[in-house]
Amino acid sequence: MARRPRRDLLAGLTVAIVALPLALGFGISSGLGAAAGLATAVVAGAIAAVFGGSGLQVSGPTGAMTVVLVPIMHEHGASGVLTVGVLAGLMLLALALARAGRYMTLVPAPVVEGFTLGIACVIGLQQIPAALGVPAPGGEKVVVVAWKAVLGFAAHPGGWAAPAMAAAVAALMLAGARWRPTVPFSLIAVAAATLAAELAGLPVARIGQLPAGLPAPSLSFLDPAALGTLIAPAVAVAALAALESLLSAAVADGMSVNHRHDPDRELFGQGLANLVAPLFGGVPATGAIARTAVNVRSGAHSRLAALVHAAVLGLIVFTAAGLVAKIPLAALAGVLLATAIRMVEVGSVAAMLRSTRGDALVLVLTALATLALDLVQAVILGLLVAGALALRAIARDVRLEAVPLRPDLPGDHTDAEHALLTEHIVAYRLDGPLFFAAAHRFLLQLSEVAEVSVVVLRMSRVTTVDASGALVLADAITRLQRRGITVYISGIRDGHHQPLYAVGAIARLDEAGHVFATTPQAIAAARDHLHHTGILPAAPGTPIPAAPSASIPAAPSASPAAPPGGP
Repeated sequence: MARRPRRDLLAGLTVAIVALPLALGFGISSGLGAAAGLATAVVAGAIAAVFGGSGLQVSGPTGAMTVVLVPIMHEHGASGVLTVGVLAGLMLLALALARAGRYMTLVPAPVVEGFTLGIACVIGLQQIPAALGVPAPGGEKVVVVAWKAVLGFAAHPGGWAAPAMAAAVAALMLAGARWRPTVPFSLIAVAAATLAAELAGLPVARIGQLPAGLPAPSLSFLDPAALGTLIAPAVAVAALAALESLLSAAVADGMSVNHRHDPDRELFGQGLANLVAPLFGGVPATGAIARTAVNVRSGAHSRLAALVHAAVLGLIVFTAAGLVAKIPLAALAGVLLATAIRMVEVGSVAAMLRSTRGDALVLVLTALATLALDLVQAVILGLLVAGALALRAIARDVRLEAVPLRPDLPGDHTDAEHALLTEHIVAYRLDGPLFFAAAHRFLLQLSEVAEVSVVVLRMSRVTTVDASGALVLADAITRLQRRGITVYISGIRDGHHQPLYAVGAIARLDEAGHVFATTPQAIAAARDHLHHTGILPAAPGTPIPAAPSASIPAAPSASPAAPPGGP
């Protein structure tokens, strides 16, 4: 199963030691209790390790998921959280079957950094009541709850044992991580805090009694009548599980040499894990970036490491529930405070803020929305703003540029004739996308064409055309024709004919023989048109040509490639 089983066994043991306090802390923060966090780490961790798409990924309860679960717990209770986990698992399986994994990589980096920063702030604020040793005030908004906890502690201080313990645990973790990153200082700090609380008899709240083992699988929490109201929360949980798991798997790829994950299989594994974990009382799970990073740094080479991590935690559940029950809540609050601080990559955030004003706006807006709204709404808002800024940048790339007529037209012409030709014919080259975000600007530019007899629109450099762009083009052509200007079009690319013909943008021009594959053909037809109408006099002894017919239009299958002379 593994080429280096010893290193995988050691890596799995190391990750389990790191994961134990995190699983307990995130279970308590979600509202379902420490036992739910341990059940998630054991069941979801094992299933995702076997069926997931990354051989290095470690899954379990995470801080990001906790942020989403807290309001669900407040509104629907424990049964609602478990039901949401099952529904989210089914949605993830559907995403895997639809092969949607590759699309998760399209989330912009400022959005990722913004919601990571927001999550870190939320996790830290969630720990304020436990760190101060006061009961958690009611409310859903974490900022309000934390502020009420601070006011409550200030009005009725319950002693400094809990704040001192939380601060000491967080400080030991942060300092230890800088000194010896591979040493599990979180477990050392929690063990030391528990021992100190026992020996000194400190008045701090404890985790409390845990069941000695996992409960029997059950579906008794499912309430068919409540399924309709839980669809929206389940979508949020599934979206977060997919996004965070694939980001974590990508981090593992970047830290390893030859490892590459399968995004669709990873969605399948996470879906199966979230489908089964609630049956044992577990909360929804995702790939855990911090634990995955510890796994890779500890020398993991295969899925065996993640399986060992789940097995060790399972052994603790069955054999050490009594010891775990004595852990002070303030110590776990310190662990999560340090975890929140370590989640923020200061250098990466600073680089994003310095990059462009748009990147900085997306990052800050996503982070603030995570605090004020919820994570999924924040991500959606960040994506919308990032998309709008991207469209704005793309729309700025569209250009309508007058280009000089080439002197190497067919036939013999005097300098005076060329000058007259230039006066009456103007060629414009369209560069970039002709779509809804840029169409209005294009229309304004084309409407400013000076008084000429013929306009040639060169479209070989148009990168994309949508219905809005085609309609604006049709409107611009109509306005030019109302001014008595004849319009020719050249160089329409394959794939652009459909929207142009569908909205009638060039149908009448095609019928009149004004659509050509290349620009020289269009200019030759324009020259003949000017000769025929008498605007451009014919050379002495040269018969006036007939008006151009539809004998050389560009059919929808015409190639955009141009002969020497250019489209």
